Amino acid sequence: MEIVQLSLLLLVFVALAVAMFLRKIPALLALPIMAFLIPIISGVSVADTLQLVLGQGTLRLAEAYTIAIFGSMLSILLQKTGIAEGFIKIGAELSGDKPFIITLIMLILIILLFTTLGGLGAIIMVSTIVLPILASVGVGPVTIVGVFLFGISIGGILNVGNWALYTTVLSLPIDTVRPFAMVMFLLTFVTAILYITIQLYRDGHDIRFGKIVLYSLIFLVIIGMLYFAYSGLSPYKKWQFGLLIKGVGLYMKYAIGAGILLLFALSVLRLFAKRDEGKRNWISFFTPVVPLFLILLFDMNFIAAFICGLIYGFLSTYRKGSLNIFTRSILEGGGVVMPAVALMLGIGMLLNAVMGPSNLSSTAYSAGWPVLLLLKPVLAEIVPSNGFVYILLFTACAPLALYRGPLNVWGMGYGIAAIFLASGMNPGAIMGLLMAVGQIQGISDPTNTQNVWLANEVQIDVQKILWNTIVYTWGIALVGLVISSLFFY
Repeated sequence: MEIVQLSLLLLVFVALAVAMFLRKIPALLALPIMAFLIPIISGVSVADTLQLVLGQGTLRLAEAYTIAIFGSMLSILLQKTGIAEGFIKIGAELSGDKPFIITLIMLILIILLFTTLGGLGAIIMVSTIVLPILASVGVGPVTIVGVFLFGISIGGILNVGNWALYTTVLSLPIDTVRPFAMVMFLLTFVTAILYITIQLYRDGHDIRFGKIVLYSLIFLVIIGMLYFAYSGLSPYKKWQFGLLIKGVGLYMKYAIGAGILLLFALSVLRLFAKRDEGKRNWISFFTPVVPLFLILLFDMNFIAAFICGLIYGFLSTYRKGSLNIFTRSILEGGGVVMPAVALMLGIGMLLNAVMGPSNLSSTAYSAGWPVLLLLKPVLAEIVPSNGFVYILLFTACAPLALYRGPLNVWGMGYGIAAIFLASGMNPGAIMGLLMAVGQIQGISDPTNTQNVWLANEVQIDVQKILWNTIVYTWGIALVGLVISSLFFY
């Protein structure tokens, strides 16, 4: 019976994933169908599937799609008030004939921000600055999204908060996680430069490959020198350096906080001053930056930060008819993002289908969700015995990181890590597997909320991102697994 269930489970997952990949069926329909069939095959009753998976699943990503709605409101306000157009002009003036340099700078900016930031709210706010600038230098919409996703994923590799899985579930010391993370950072960064080069060439730009190689090598050498210089410091020197960074950070926090208060004061005073109705005020260009700093430095709730951004944008651009513009931005913002919200509803259902509802302990399935229980013994049997099998097996299975599959850390990945660990697999090799294959999930997966939102923002099909990036991310997974086998086998 279990063999039949597993076969049907694999058949449903592969069939619908391939259908979405080939765009034979829209993800909007395929995800709820997959979410309905997977628990049914695993032994969940139809009534519980409707109630716990489809019903409760629509609320699983409630915070994410609420943030997306508010973020879309701010995005529409930036467009209607001309702030986004101003960013485009600035980008065009700065870029000249150097689209590669501008794209690389934007990539590095995103990487730096997402070494500490996380969440859809931060992605939306950063994108309100980056997307118009990249569009202004002639970067195609698919390339823009790809660059943004590479930046988020690379930043995530160095985000210490993301190492919690490895240090807690796998009980790995930081000194084991850090070196492999640095290798994955360099590998993914080099791949991102390759991606930018090829995509800009496809977008019709004149690419000078020699200069690109030279700039890339210089940047990598600088990064390597900084890393090794820091690694060579004594514990006391590292402590002093950390104290200095904290001091500078605290000073900047209060300075920027005072700056934000000053900007709000100036925008309020502007209401009572004589205004040139046809001219944008310079303080309006801080509209997308204000909520970003409120989150980055003051840990403000994403929705509250967006509301502050909306208020600041309204005040700093106030002129005759501004109230109507503000109201239309709120209404249109909700409408524009509805395709992405509808897709997030299906993603929430699929999450409940593979992981179980969030209130699992209070249901009849407190002993374990049937989907995970069905997969557990099978996964325990496929633990590779040597490095070659490890590379071969998980390179072939790497696409299972897509569509909340077994190797997706935001799907069944956490459970899979625990199963492999209990089966005697080297915890370092598990970390290497999840971090290497995780690049497919982080960059290419159409069920990521960031992929859905960014695709909706530039008005392309989210499956196009998968088609466009899968070759690069699968290559990263392969090389990452080879490096992991050398580290841990």
